[in-house]
Formats: sequence, structure tokens, C-alpha cells
Amino acid sequence: MRIGELSRRTGVPTRLLRYYEEQGLLHPDRADNGYRSYPESAVPDVQQIRGLLDSGLTTEMIRAILPYLSGPEELHPPAECVAPRTAALLQAHIDRIQARIDCLARNRDRLTAYLSVVRPEGNSVAPPGR
Repeated sequence: MRIGELSRRTGVPTRLLRYYEEQGLLHPDRADNGYRSYPESAVPDVQQIRGLLDSGLTTEMIRAILPYLSGPEELHPPAECVAPRTAALLQAHIDRIQARIDCLARNRDRLTAYLSVVRPEGNSVAPPGR
């Protein structure tokens, strides 16, 4: 598929797809006329790249681990193939994510407690997503 279709199917602007290619995250084939051609597998690849970027990973970290990821839950080959420096970067990132999760959970609990005090009984509205 061409870059415009990949953009449409993933919701990622073409300029970002070209940037992902520059960063070594995507590897399209090139036609004689220079047009990029992406395989069907590029759709989940781009979605995975977006998810990793949204979680705060840098393109450098993603480039290091992307060859080992075939999906959000699968790792190929074994984890010991990840360089120690990359593993340390990933662990630090995981620690930062966990700290944010803990902070959000504390704030959620405090807000819930506050609402239970100030909101009249019987007029409770469940928060979205619960």
C-alpha cells in the first residue's frame, strides 16, 4: 500500500510516517518512481510504534527493541538478547510509568473520597470507565 493509505488506515499523518522511516522504525519498499510501498504488516507496526511513543519511549529506544517485538505481548528472541544499556533504559521508563500510575491512583482515590463527602446521597454518578 502507498503512504497515503497507510496514513488513512492508522490515523498517523504521512509526515510522521516519513519521520518513522528516517528514524529506522519503518522500512518501506521503493518503486522505480520513488514511491513508498508498505506491506499489510505495516498497519499493526505503526499502531505499535504509536503506542510505544504514546507511553513515552523515544524513537531510539523503540528502534532498539522493535526488531524483537512481533506484537504487544510477544518477545522474540529471548529477553537476554536486549543490550544491557537498552534494558536499563527500559527499566527506568517502566519505573517512571509506575510512578505516574501510582500518582494517578492516589489522586483518583482522593477525589473519590472528596466527592463522597460533598455529594448528596442518592445523587451519585459513577465515574466514566467504571
